[in-house]
Amino acid sequence: MRVGPYERHRELLQQAVRAVTAGECWAPFTRVGPDGTNAGMRSARTAEKVFGSLLGRAFELGQPGELGRVCTESSPYGIAMDIGYPRCDPTVLVAAAGRAMAGWRAAGPYQRAEVAVEMLRRLNTRSHELALAVHHTTGRSLAAAFRAAGPPAQDRALEVVARAFAESERVPADLHWESPRRSKEPLAMAGTCSLAPRGVSLLVGCPEHPTWNGWPGLFASLVTGNPVIVAPHPRSVLPLAITVRIARQVLAEAGHDPDLVTLAVAPPGEPLRQRLATDPAVRIVDFTGPARFADWLEQHARQAAVFAHRTGLNTVVVDSTEDYRALVRGLALSLCLCSGTVRTTPQNILVPSAGIATDEGHKTLRDLGADLGEAVDRLLGHPARVARLLGAIVDDEVRAGLTRAARHGAVVHASETLHHPGRPGADLRSPLLVRLGARDEQVYTREWPGPVSFLVGTDSTSHSLEIFRRTVGRHGALFAAVHSTDPLVLAATEAAALDAGVHLVENLADDLPADPSSAAPEPPGGGAHFVTGRFRVVRSRGRLAPAERPPVHAPEELVGA
Repeated sequence: MRVGPYERHRELLQQAVRAVTAGECWAPFTRVGPDGTNAGMRSARTAEKVFGSLLGRAFELGQPGELGRVCTESSPYGIAMDIGYPRCDPTVLVAAAGRAMAGWRAAGPYQRAEVAVEMLRRLNTRSHELALAVHHTTGRSLAAAFRAAGPPAQDRALEVVARAFAESERVPADLHWESPRRSKEPLAMAGTCSLAPRGVSLLVGCPEHPTWNGWPGLFASLVTGNPVIVAPHPRSVLPLAITVRIARQVLAEAGHDPDLVTLAVAPPGEPLRQRLATDPAVRIVDFTGPARFADWLEQHARQAAVFAHRTGLNTVVVDSTEDYRALVRGLALSLCLCSGTVRTTPQNILVPSAGIATDEGHKTLRDLGADLGEAVDRLLGHPARVARLLGAIVDDEVRAGLTRAARHGAVVHASETLHHPGRPGADLRSPLLVRLGARDEQVYTREWPGPVSFLVGTDSTSHSLEIFRRTVGRHGALFAAVHSTDPLVLAATEAAALDAGVHLVENLADDLPADPSSAAPEPPGGGAHFVTGRFRVVRSRGRLAPAERPPVHAPEELVGA
């Protein structure tokens, strides 16, 4: 087996594995700093020139099966993109990925992981360029886009690389044991274990968070030996197209088939992603987004292992607080960030209709709603903060949703059009907050895109937890939060979160993960199966001749195999 060209990354890889094993948060890309000078990151000024050179041109990838070009994106900030991506025959892409897999499997986990680390290193040098790509395709503010495509996202992907490598290395290469026989001498047996990748992997891109949500599945599949077809959402192709170009360059330089990573793009309305997801040769599908499409994938892509991470109904349960002003500020900030377009804004805020106990005395549901509205207005009272906090609306579905949602209850804070100081053509909207009753379940159990949230009055905190457990358990969520000074309420909420299978944030008013890339890097849901579900362990065994009999290991070693 040839030696990999990126062995210089082995120490970094081993450090990442040690951190993952110890449960530590290790962020080598983030620690370098935002300017990235020590890591060779291109400056923001250089990135602007490189980004500008991509506009209005064909995006060359050299992929097989090219049928023509397709332009699918438009910037909500008024820049004409007109980037022509290769439109390739999906059957040809799947066949090319299948042919490339044998050599990639033979490379072994060390070389695959080292190549993956090199891809991440090069993505890191292009962080500002990737941020501009996310900024102009998703509408996120430039600072939020840098977090979503820069070092924090790269650290998150590196953690997945380390987990995938560690799980691959857990597969023992050689096995030796004795098989007992009645009234005879035991047979000396030998065997081997090999990691068998599942097959072609499909990454279905998320329109709001293409890199943050896309890279973990991409790198988990690559390190475990699976080729990947990347199918971005038509609205946000460029961030993943840059990723594919870098991956193909690194693979080719390392002596591997670049068709291990390909890009599949089609015009809006063409069911390319559905066609690929149901192709018999596609054995892995990754997707983060609305529950509706996640359910479709699980129902129709039955030939594949589907890793579907539902955005769902992010919920906040408010029972009581020792710092009312911090609670209001934190909720207001979480409602404003990125105009709710990243699908991690809290949608449902469950509060007892009778009110809550606070350090400022009893606060009614109406008091909380009024204070939240005022806090939002204060946050968005300065144009510089508007540009930093909000994102531009890119989807007509969001605009229509704002209009419809306002008809379902009492509007606590109306969504208003705001002005971007540097981009007068950008469509910025302040968050909409509507007060509902618990009986309006048909409204707040629907996943609303964009800056739409509901202040739901319940009979009690116990009733709030019952609603939380039922709605999130049925429709999913990326996170939940609870605010309470009562340990019994916190314990009950923890139990409800376990029942619903959702991450929980407790009494962290200023750290609500409305922008997930502001949190510590963590792999997506699914635990170890997110990695181990991408390969099988294939064993072979046979009898050893007496002259070849080696020292016999303890039988327990077979159990871990």
